[in-house]
Amino acid sequence: MLYYIESKPRVYLETTVISYLVARPSSNVKLTSWQQITQQLWEDYTDEFTYVVSPIVFTEARQGDANVVQRRLNVLSHLTVLEVLPEAVMLAQKLLDAGAVPKSSRSDAQHIAIATTHGVEYLVSWNQKHIVNEYKREHINQVCRNAGFSPITICTPTELMREFQMKEKEFENYTDPILEECYRIKEEFNAKFDSLEELSAHLRQVQEECRRNGMKVVSYYVPPSERKKKLASTEGKTLDETSQQ
Repeated sequence: MLYYIESKPRVYLETTVISYLVARPSSNVKLTSWQQITQQLWEDYTDEFTYVVSPIVFTEARQGDANVVQRRLNVLSHLTVLEVLPEAVMLAQKLLDAGAVPKSSRSDAQHIAIATTHGVEYLVSWNQKHIVNEYKREHINQVCRNAGFSPITICTPTELMREFQMKEKEFENYTDPILEECYRIKEEFNAKFDSLEELSAHLRQVQEECRRNGMKVVSYYVPPSERKKKLASTEGKTLDETSQQ
């Protein structure tokens, strides 16, 4: 049986997302909406994504009111931190030099650069000035492409959840005619046999037929006793080589 393991997409949480996550409830309708959306992303999608941050997030999160700072740090303490690679520093400088990110916002350039150099799939932010600004995103992606990196998806929490929900719906409605035909064939084939013994006997017949047709039929099986001997011999040679050095 084959098992297909699909790794969870990585989502870089920029500082504004952390701030909305821990902020006290607001009376402002827009702010309340963003707080609820952020909370939903955090609570309902934690099994769907791997959330990551960077030292830049920690640095920004430590600024401001002490109580809020502590709530931010409590959240960050459970997350994976991406290293600041030299390549990220160079990419951040390219973003600034190209005007994709204002030179007064070096930390925003670092958010994008760190996430990009680590190949993170999504960067999520509420920073609509310099990061999720619809007029800036393509410029940012072009700079990243020119620097040799695959652009990542820069989006708000709302956009990320919407895209994920659309992909789920596409998967539910998706049909693969080739796989469906294979499944049908397998079902019909298995129905011919009442036991594993009958199936094995049939496979041996097919095996002999392959031999008669001049095909190469081989076995790579090594009995457990022989595997143990081979392992012991290999370990003995390694010890001898070590002692001679």
